[in-house]
Amino acid sequence: MIYVIRHGQTDLNKEGRLQGRKGLHLNDVGVQQAEALKLDLDNINFDHVYSSPQERAVQTAEIATGMTPVVDPRLDVFDLGEADGMKKEEVITDGATPDSIVYHGVEDKQDFVKRVFHFMHELEQKYGDSETNILISGHRCTTGAVGAYFHGIPADQNILKYSSDNGKYQTYSFKKSLVK
Repeated sequence: MIYVIRHGQTDLNKEGRLQGRKGLHLNDVGVQQAEALKLDLDNINFDHVYSSPQERAVQTAEIATGMTPVVDPRLDVFDLGEADGMKKEEVITDGATPDSIVYHGVEDKQDFVKRVFHFMHELEQKYGDSETNILISGHRCTTGAVGAYFHGIPADQNILKYSSDNGKYQTYSFKKSLVK
């Protein structure tokens, strides 16, 4: 079983700001959310724990499982470029992401999805036929991309509809994967 968790709250989340690669560590509420995840997942014996390199995701994985995660850069948050840290209502967007014409350094959406799908495909190749419990700790965009791996890319291209809220998780099974 695959458990995909979104990191707990940070002060940037609380302030309604975009949080990318310049993100912060968990705040007190975020730590409480990670501790609640630990209670929810306490009966699960995880064989593997993976995380985005962002501190908030690593902290959430460690608190929720008591394990040190394997950090994989393919799980890193979508690079928001110059829009990182801006108030959400101030950002000029292209769909659900900052407009790359307006803000320098915004990651290509297809490249983001490809890197997360590559990670998931690799996991599926290694563990798809086993009874392995895997936890993946990431971000709104990461949880959305993992959801899209299992459900397919929506017609409107908005993978964020599969995202989890801060401190929440979803489960998937490779036996139901749509993407190969």
